[in-house]
Amino acid sequence: MSQIETPIYDISIFGGGIVGLSTAWQLQQAYPDKKIVLIEKEAEFGLHQTGHNSGVIHAGVYYQPGSLKAQFCKQGAAATKTFCAEHKIDFDVCGKLLVATNALELSRLEALKLRCDENEIPIQWLDQPALRAEEPNIKGLAAILVKDTGIVNYQKICEKLAQLFTELGGILMTSSEVIGLKETNDAVHIEIDQSGAKQAPTKSWITSQFVVACTGLMADRTTKMLGIKTDFQIIPFRGEYYRLNAKHDQIVKHLIYPVPDPELPFLGVHLTRMIDGSVTVGPNAVQGWKREGYGKLNFSLKDVWQMVLFKGFWRLLAQHWKTGLKETRNSWFKQGYLKEVQKYCDQINLDDLESYPAGIRAQAVMQDGSLVHDFLFAQSKRSLHVCNAPSPAATSAFPIGKYIIEKLEGLVEANQTKK
Repeated sequence: MSQIETPIYDISIFGGGIVGLSTAWQLQQAYPDKKIVLIEKEAEFGLHQTGHNSGVIHAGVYYQPGSLKAQFCKQGAAATKTFCAEHKIDFDVCGKLLVATNALELSRLEALKLRCDENEIPIQWLDQPALRAEEPNIKGLAAILVKDTGIVNYQKICEKLAQLFTELGGILMTSSEVIGLKETNDAVHIEIDQSGAKQAPTKSWITSQFVVACTGLMADRTTKMLGIKTDFQIIPFRGEYYRLNAKHDQIVKHLIYPVPDPELPFLGVHLTRMIDGSVTVGPNAVQGWKREGYGKLNFSLKDVWQMVLFKGFWRLLAQHWKTGLKETRNSWFKQGYLKEVQKYCDQINLDDLESYPAGIRAQAVMQDGSLVHDFLFAQSKRSLHVCNAPSPAATSAFPIGKYIIEKLEGLVEANQTKK
């Protein structure tokens, strides 16, 4: 450890997605005299989960009452809209329709209505004629209108957060990948690889009193670097999208969602109005074979090897193999994907589905094969880790940051008491 020299930081944050940047900004506000650095392996911010989602400001419809997701999503939606209004970032509270197209979905829709009531989410129930009047191009038996749902470009929020963080004195380290961690009684020593940077490609060490890791797709690997015992692993799921032909930009006024399977954390193939005026279709949920594989054909031997050695992966596969086969088939055969859309919008044809970038969901899976449905955190004496933060993490980024600060205060106090 003779290489460990300066710089020394009070707090280091890993991850330049919206959760990491929100946390960094709020920490620098809370502790203006602290030396805080945000470390991001890419040259820009929000290039992974943050920049590959559908840009929805969720209202909090789906989440278990009392869960962190239910609490943070509702708080985060309000905070996101306020932040965008204050900093002149375009957003649109266009509302969302959850549409039931058969008897099973109608039963699930009624259950979702009760959940909305429990979570105090204002909604409007639409019967078939009311649905047709609200959205003439959408068919269904009934729908729930969630007026508070909106759309935004989350990368624009990331850019503003990075600017505000540095204006307060925060330090940004981009093109800097964390490749090693060692925690002692007094600090965390961080090995960084900057070979992707334009400047001299070197590996170096920095020291930090405390670490906050918001590493998304790499969350389990970050905890392992510090020897934190956890019972989960990140399993990547590709979410594939299409963009509708521009002639359909006005096909809907709201976001149009199917009624999801309550046993899965995925929301189904939906029509999403984007903030740039276009409309996307998606995503599906296909097993990913590379954690950062956004192309059509992706494979990482390291990622696959780690996955197949994890018992939870095989148990998950055994529980949901039928769903997995269906999603894979629809991924390879566009006609099957189209049928998912035509259930509620039969005006869309095969030629209307144009290419659009895919996303990757960093889903935590437990050893028993169960999917983690809530946000998940872990910690050591000097580090905090956001372990499961898929959707609605972007919506929830501001309250997640506040929660992390509260947890960090506990760590600081515990370390001071021991001294």
